[in-house]
Order: sequence, then C-alpha cells, then structure tokens
Amino acid sequence: MMEDPSALVLYQDDDLLVLNKPGGIAVHKGTATTDDLEAHFDALRFGLPQPPRLAHRLDKDTSGCLILGRHDEALTLLGRLFSRNRVAKTYWACVLGRPPQAEGCLSQPLRKLSGPEGDRMRPVTDAPPAVTHWRTLGDNDTVTWLELKPETGRTHQLRAHCALLDCPIMGDRLYGPAGDAPPLYLHARQVELRLRHAPLRVEAPPPAYMAALLSSFQPQAVSAARICSGTGADTCTGGRSAQ
Repeated sequence: MMEDPSALVLYQDDDLLVLNKPGGIAVHKGTATTDDLEAHFDALRFGLPQPPRLAHRLDKDTSGCLILGRHDEALTLLGRLFSRNRVAKTYWACVLGRPPQAEGCLSQPLRKLSGPEGDRMRPVTDAPPAVTHWRTLGDNDTVTWLELKPETGRTHQLRAHCALLDCPIMGDRLYGPAGDAPPLYLHARQVELRLRHAPLRVEAPPPAYMAALLSSFQPQAVSAARICSGTGADTCTGGRSAQ
C-alpha cells in the first residue's frame, strides 16, 4: 500500500502533475489489481476541488514519468497533444543481449493476437504502424542499456519491439525468455511537451534496482546520461518552476 503519493511528484504547475510512477503498481483499477495509483489521486489535489486524472497510461510493471491533468481544460489540451504525437517520450531499458547495431529505427506494425504463449502484440503487415528509435548507452557481457524513443504509442510497443530485435527487456514475463519475472527494467525516463507557453521537460530518476545495474556499466557509457536513484525530482522545466 502506498504511504505518501505526494512523494512521487516530480513536477507541478496549475495544469498538470508529473509523477515518478513505481514499477509493479497499476495506474488504474483492474480485475486482478489489489492497489492502483488512481486510488491515491485525492491526496494530489493540492488545493483544487477535484483530484487529477490520467492523461495517458503506463504498463503496471513500467516505472517513470506519468502525466496527470489537474482540471478538465488541461486534460483536453493534453489529450490533443497525445493524439497528435506532440509529447516526446524517452525510455531507458536494460535488455538481454545486444541489438544488431548501436542505434537504429524499427518500424514494425503490431497487433494483439493469440498464440502458443498466449495473447501478445505480434508483427502483422496490415496492423497499425509502430515505430521505435533506439540508441545504445552502455553494455556489459550480457546486458545492454538502451535509450528508446517511440514515435507511436501501441500497447507493449517497446517490449514487443525489443523482443523482435532479439534483445528482450529484462524482467519481461510476456516477451522475454521463459522464467523471466519482474521487476521489469523499463523506465519512462523523460517527457517533453509544450502545453501553453514555455516548453517543459521532466526527467524521472530510475528505481534503485535499475540504477544499480546502470552504474555497473563502463564509465564512458555511464557518462552518456546522468543516473540518479529514488523518487525525488530530477527536473528541467524549460522556464517553468517546479513547485
């Protein structure tokens, strides 16, 4: 059970909140959930008459930046940005093995289909487009640290695309090797958007278990990006102050 939802807040202004969502908790109630983030949103009103609401979603096992709208107008504006792909998202992932090259782009349409392993997103030529850019930030003998930038937002897109590159994300019980289990090493590292005036960029430090692994990579790889662990703010606001 979550003790203090306000400790997850990375950024706050009059329109929105950005939380550092923990891995392992669903964003909303489901048939198999025992706890969810929405159940704690009343503690995030911060003086407004209504609690904030989800502007988008993250998978239960994914951690990192999650945007909430604080009122109806903000939610409408945020919905417009997401529908027009005007919210840039950057993820970090630790994957098993290595992609075919240090950086690249995978454009592989995906659709949810049944199969021997159960329902999952699978490549289908006539499915909706799914595009992911990747870049290697570090590696060791068995694991690669990737930066992932999705152009589209299909269900399980990053998890399915990494598996198609023969480097499934660590802890992915659906797309990874048999027996793999959470925690999932997929983290929504950064969001960038312009809601009204100044551009906004918010970064979320990775969870402790992921930060520990990232810190074990070669120093020259680690220098490619700052690593901070915890739920505190690691935020660049592009002109607006985090409150």
